Amino acid sequence: MKNYKIHTYEEAVEVINEIGLLPLAQLIPDYPSLDSITPKENWYTGSELDPWMWRAQFPVDGAAAYGKFLKKKSVLISRELLPIVRVVLGSPHPLKIRFDDGLVSREALELFALIEEEPGIDTRVLRAKAGMKDKEKKKSFDNALLELQGSMDIVVSGTKAKTNEMGEKNGWSSTSFETMDYWVDNNRVVLVNFEMDEAKMHLKDHFGAICSPESMKVLSKLFKF
Repeated sequence: MKNYKIHTYEEAVEVINEIGLLPLAQLIPDYPSLDSITPKENWYTGSELDPWMWRAQFPVDGAAAYGKFLKKKSVLISRELLPIVRVVLGSPHPLKIRFDDGLVSREALELFALIEEEPGIDTRVLRAKAGMKDKEKKKSFDNALLELQGSMDIVVSGTKAKTNEMGEKNGWSSTSFETMDYWVDNNRVVLVNFEMDEAKMHLKDHFGAICSPESMKVLSKLFKF
């Protein structure tokens, strides 16, 4: 694996396109993450060189899908690799059928319906509309969002700034979501018609060509190839 060192958003897009999968923080041994290939002093500065700002720009531009797709950790996936990863991590069955089969929580089903109805919905608005603003419901809300990202049913669409009545920025930005189908269609991602075994073999070949044996051990567990 190459030893990447980058400084700009454009360079980050090139790395994602080259390796296909880029975690935000260390997730795979002997494998790059956005925080390992960028200068530490650029993070959280709010400048155009701030990788924390880029994370919301990738999905907005359609440069990469962004979400907590693996082990509840944030990762970026290239447009080319996304359809193949989705075959492996996702499901060909609609969410309602999976719910009826006991494979999906009611909270996830309800949140998905709200996200589908309003693409790009702010997390704060979503929580209010779902009737989950109470403190004791926060864990269920967070878990449902993780569940939907882990099954690749939803994707981060960007971030929205919190503003006061004057329209001035007031507090931390919050994440916004849309369905994976909406993001894929909106960004004209080319889908593949792979069976599960074929998709896994493609991922194994892709990562096998660029990764060390140590990285491959972890990737083989994550994608079960």
